[in-house]
Amino acid sequence: MSTAILTGPPVAGSPLEADLRTLGFDVRTANDAASAAELLAAVPAQERVAVVDPRFVGHLHALRLALTDPRFPAAAVPGALTAQPAARAALARAFGRIPVGAGTAHLTDVLTDTLTESLDREETGLHRVELGSLVATVALTPAQREDAREAVAAVDDEAVRLRTAVKSRDGFFTTYCISPYSRYLARWCARRGLTPNQVTTASLLTALIAAGCAATGTRGGFIAAGFLLLFSFVLDCTDGQLARYSLQYSTMGAWLDATFDRAKEYAYYAGLALGAARGGDDVWALALGAMVLMTCRHVVDFSFNEANHDATANTSPTAALSGKLDSVGWTVWVRRMIVLPIGERWAMIAVLTAFTTPRIVFYALLIGCALAACYTTAGRVLRSLTRRARRTDRAAQALADLADSGPLAELIAGRARGRGRTGSFLAPVMAFLSAAVLLVWVIFQDDPTSWLTVGVAVCSALLAGAAVARPLKGALDWLVPPFFRAGEYVTILVLAARADVPGALPAAYGLVAAVAYHHYDTVYRIRGGTGAPPRWLVRATGGHEGRILVITVLAAALSPEGFTIALTALAVVLALLVLIESIRFWVSSQAPAVHDEGEPA
Repeated sequence: MSTAILTGPPVAGSPLEADLRTLGFDVRTANDAASAAELLAAVPAQERVAVVDPRFVGHLHALRLALTDPRFPAAAVPGALTAQPAARAALARAFGRIPVGAGTAHLTDVLTDTLTESLDREETGLHRVELGSLVATVALTPAQREDAREAVAAVDDEAVRLRTAVKSRDGFFTTYCISPYSRYLARWCARRGLTPNQVTTASLLTALIAAGCAATGTRGGFIAAGFLLLFSFVLDCTDGQLARYSLQYSTMGAWLDATFDRAKEYAYYAGLALGAARGGDDVWALALGAMVLMTCRHVVDFSFNEANHDATANTSPTAALSGKLDSVGWTVWVRRMIVLPIGERWAMIAVLTAFTTPRIVFYALLIGCALAACYTTAGRVLRSLTRRARRTDRAAQALADLADSGPLAELIAGRARGRGRTGSFLAPVMAFLSAAVLLVWVIFQDDPTSWLTVGVAVCSALLAGAAVARPLKGALDWLVPPFFRAGEYVTILVLAARADVPGALPAAYGLVAAVAYHHYDTVYRIRGGTGAPPRWLVRATGGHEGRILVITVLAAALSPEGFTIALTALAVVLALLVLIESIRFWVSSQAPAVHDEGEPA
C-alpha cells in the first residue's frame, strides 16, 4: 500500500480522495506542513509517499502518471508529487526547509509546488510529467475550479490513455496495421488483471507453436505458422502497450521482452529449417546465416548507442541532416522501413512462409537484412567520423563489456597496454584484422579443419587483445564488438558447413544461439544500469577468442562426426551456464524500472 498525504484547505465534494484510493493510495490528511512532515515520518521507509493539494483538479490519468509510475524516484504535476523510497530522504529534507513565521505564507499556500522545486534543486531524478492535453492544476478560487472542471470534461481521459499506450516511434507496419487494434487488446488485458510479463510469455508460446507448425514441412503447417507468427507479433506489441497503459514497468519485463523476441525469431528460423529438411531441402546454413546477420546487426545498434548516448559535445552535421529529413513526413516512414524493423521483418517472413518455401524466406531475409545493415552501419560510421564528441569512461567500459574478451585477450591486452593512442583508429582496425584474418583463412582454405587454423586463431586472439588494450573512446571504437561477433559466429558457421556431415550445422546453430543469448543478456544488464555479467562468467565461457580457439582445436583434433558431437556438447554446456546465471540474476535483480515512453500525453 502507498500513502497519500492531503495537505491544504479541504474542498467539499471533491472526488480527489476517491481517485487516490482508486490508484491504490491510503489517504491521510494534514492541516499544515508540520503535521504533513510528521505523517511522512510515520510512513514505513519502504513505501511510496505522495503529497497532494486537496484543491487539485485534473484527470485521473494525470494523477496516475505522476503518482504511480515506477520508473522515477520522484515525479510531479502541479498540485501533486510522489517520492519512492530512494527519494524519501530528499522529500523529508524538503519538508525540513519549509520556513515558518511572517512573510512565508506564499511558500505553503501551494505546498506541493514548493516541495517540487526543492526536490528539483536536489537533483533526485525528479520527473515532471508532460501532460499534453491532460489537465492538472490547483484551483485557488471557485471560478478557477469551475474553469478547470470544464477543461477536464473537454478531454477524454481514457482516449488519451489509450493513445499514449502506443510507442511514439515505431515501424510503419506496427503503427498502421497492428497498434490501432492491439491497444484495445492491451486495455482488455489490463481490465482482467493480466500483467505484461504474462502477455510476453503468451507471445513466446505462440511463436514456438508457429515454429512447430513450420517444422512439419507441409503447406498447411507453413500457412498456420505464418498466421501464428503474426499473432505472436500482435501479442508482442500488446505487452508493451499494456505496460504503458497500466504503468507496469520493470527491468525484468524489458529483459523478457527483448530476449523472448530473439528466442521467438531464432526458434522460428530453426522450425523453417526443420520443415525444409522434411521436404529434402537443407537450409540450415541459410538459417544460421540469418541468425548471425541479425545478431551482428543488433550488436551494431547496441554498441553505437552505448558509445554515444552520454557523450559530451555530441554534435554532427550528419545527425543534423537526419533531423531535417525527419521533419518531412514521408521520409520518416521510408527510412524506418529501409532498416527492416521487427514488424516489417516478421510480416515478410509470415507471408513468405505461407506462400513460398523456407529457402525463399531465408533468401529474402538475408538480402533484406544485409541491405538494411549496410544502410544503418554506413550512416553510423559517417555520423561518427563527422561527430565532435568526447566519450565517457562509462561508454568505454560498456564497449569493453560488449567486446566479451576472455582471459587470453585480457593477458595480451595487459602486455600491450600503453602502446597506441586512445581515440585513434587502432582498436577498430585491430578488431577488423582479428576477424578478417580468421575468416579469410577458414573460408578460402581447402582444409580449414587443420592445426594451421589453430595457429591462425592464435594470431586472431593476439590482434583481438591489441584491440582492447586501450580504453575504447575513439570515434569508431563501437565497431570493435560487432567485428568480434562476426568473426566468432561466421567461423562456427563455416567450420560446421565444411564438416559436411548431418547434424553439424544444427549443432552449430545451437552453439551460436547459446553464445548470442549471453551477448544479448550482457546488453540488457548494461541497459538496466546493473553492469555486465560477472567476470567469472565471462572467463568460464572463454570469451570470444577463447571459444574460437577451442572450436578450431576441436575441428582439427576430431573427425567430422566427433566435431558435431563436440559442438552439441559445447552448446549444451554454454547454454546451461549462461541461462542459469542469467535467470538467477534477473529474478533477484533490484534494477530500476526502464524507460519505455509512448506518445506524449
